[in-house]
Amino acid sequence: MTALRQRKGSRGKDPGPSIQNLKPDCGFSWWTILCVMTGSIVGVSLGLLCCIYVSTLHENDLWFSNIKEVEREISFRTECGLYYSYYKQMLKAPSIQQGLYELIHDNTTESKRTINILQRMNIYQEVFLSILYRILHIQTYLEPIYFYIYTVFALQTVYVIALFITSWLLSDSWLAGALSGVWYILNRVDTTRVEFTISLRENWSIPFFALQVAAITCYLRPQLKPIHQRVVLWLVFVSTFCFCLTWQFNQFVLLVQALIIFTLDCLDFFTVEQVVSLYLMQVLSLLLVWLLQFCNSMILGSLVLSFIVSALFIKHFQTGLKMGGFVIRVGKLALHTLLVLTLTFTINYSAKKILQLKSDEHIFKFIKAKFGLGATRDFDASLYLCEEAFGLLPLDTFERLAGTVLLYPYLCTLSVLFILLLLVALSNLREREDRTFRMRPDVAYNILHTVFFGLLAFSTMRMKYLWTGHMCAFAAFGVCGKEVWSLYLRVLHCNTRTMMRLIRYSVPIVILAFLYYKFWPRLMEEISELREFYDPDTMELMEWIRLKTPKRAVFAGSMQLLAGIKLCTGRVLTNHPHYEDQALRERTRQVYQIYARQSAEEVHKELGSVGADYIVLEDSICYERRHSRGCRLRDLLDLANGHIMDGPGENEPDLISASHPRFCEAIKTDMPPYSTLFTRVFKNKTFHVYKLKKLKKKKQS
Repeated sequence: MTALRQRKGSRGKDPGPSIQNLKPDCGFSWWTILCVMTGSIVGVSLGLLCCIYVSTLHENDLWFSNIKEVEREISFRTECGLYYSYYKQMLKAPSIQQGLYELIHDNTTESKRTINILQRMNIYQEVFLSILYRILHIQTYLEPIYFYIYTVFALQTVYVIALFITSWLLSDSWLAGALSGVWYILNRVDTTRVEFTISLRENWSIPFFALQVAAITCYLRPQLKPIHQRVVLWLVFVSTFCFCLTWQFNQFVLLVQALIIFTLDCLDFFTVEQVVSLYLMQVLSLLLVWLLQFCNSMILGSLVLSFIVSALFIKHFQTGLKMGGFVIRVGKLALHTLLVLTLTFTINYSAKKILQLKSDEHIFKFIKAKFGLGATRDFDASLYLCEEAFGLLPLDTFERLAGTVLLYPYLCTLSVLFILLLLVALSNLREREDRTFRMRPDVAYNILHTVFFGLLAFSTMRMKYLWTGHMCAFAAFGVCGKEVWSLYLRVLHCNTRTMMRLIRYSVPIVILAFLYYKFWPRLMEEISELREFYDPDTMELMEWIRLKTPKRAVFAGSMQLLAGIKLCTGRVLTNHPHYEDQALRERTRQVYQIYARQSAEEVHKELGSVGADYIVLEDSICYERRHSRGCRLRDLLDLANGHIMDGPGENEPDLISASHPRFCEAIKTDMPPYSTLFTRVFKNKTFHVYKLKKLKKKKQS
């Protein structure tokens, strides 16, 4: 088989001709320039098309341009509203300096506490946009909210271009880039949810992650000149830094990527220089974010930093790792892996003890509970386990992917190249001079990237957005690249240059023509559907809070609703959806006792301890039917409190009957002791607002 990779390092022998030594499909000189220009125009056009497409869907779904400002803000559901509120807060501040000071010394996000928002949350993108909006002097032409949402939609252009570049680099054909972009747009349901969750951190960060993967793919290409390597490494660093700065879950994604690099290093696909450089880009990005987030201990205590330090330390001292026969090398690699993992967990455990870090323990509780390794009654873990987004990937996902002809070439490409990767790995471990199979490092990286993140998507549906975009690029590479077709043509004994070109150009064109014929009318129909935002109960609640309550009033309720209250009214909250803080998680459990079976006195005491003035009860939570028994919020609270759950069904034997009725139901009777401690001040079909009565100190004691 034609060599696909030129090895560098210890042996120093020429592995034979490489695909990179062949002339690219476009040839050289003016024809190369024409191909690059054409591909670039197509890539940018597809990116802009995706941006316009999701923007149009957002407008048509909400009639965003015609609704009131409060309705626009209500459309930022759950944590989206919390993040956008800081953009709004920065714009309302008298100056940039005052706005930053208020974020660093924030006392409205959590009552009775002053916290540093820039340290706690990844909101530098909101800060940057607010500053940019001020200095551009576009206030007369563009409203702040449009500047914000258009920026997020514009990042979809970056995302598509990054996928375009990745598949183009892998296949040496810009047709692969065109195919990946089209597939990304057609599979919008499974590749992005930006049109209805604009402010989610992943919508800011994943485009930069895709750009980083494209930069790594370029960096790993054989025979890249040193000056080009340095430029591309700089791009790897910048994209990794932007990715880390914009999403709090960056450390877990980078851990998966570090495991990919570690695996390929062990199997001798990368040179020492490549491994160390990629590790250092990750470490430097994380440390810079750590500094910008005012020395956030969650970053220093992350598994990925512990793993990279361990891998580099063991690699430095364990000499002769890639020497010896097959059995000896496998034994050395097993020992090497064991040492790295042992040192990783030792460093991580020590770091968390020294830093007294508990911010991310709920994530590890969730992972343990998901795989049956931890207690299933833990409230924090159960909140995640009961959400569909954190469940297994639904099977109908594959039906949709197959409907756009994406799944079939993806599986064909992955199965063939993964087997080839295993054969090359065995050949590397055997130290054979006459190698039948070879593989480029950039191809090897993208194979393991799609495998590792595919497994992550299978285990947790929310993580599929890290996989499906790259899936489009990888499948397009299989359709337009030489690697897979050369194997098929060899089996058919017709592996000629003419046949290869014919297939590589005709197959993607046929697929693109089929996709245009089948899906273009559907896209036109989809963007012509007009809907309107309609949520009168929430709007009525927000208007009442804004007009009838003091500006420093403290509100308690569900995390999702409180984020909207902060955005629309600016009132003080007891808790919020950004769950990466142990004290906040404890406070949320306190506040959520309003949906548990607790006495009026106990609930009043809990709410008073967090400074609440008002509580907002939601019928959709108190009488929830969206989740099955055992996953309703009231069930999770009952289990955490050791109480028997509502409704027919089995209960664990150690659970007991509660001695009090459910608070959210009993308070509506307006009977003592509820009427003694709480006064209803607002009611509509969805919400009930009660004001806490201040008790005399003697009575409280």
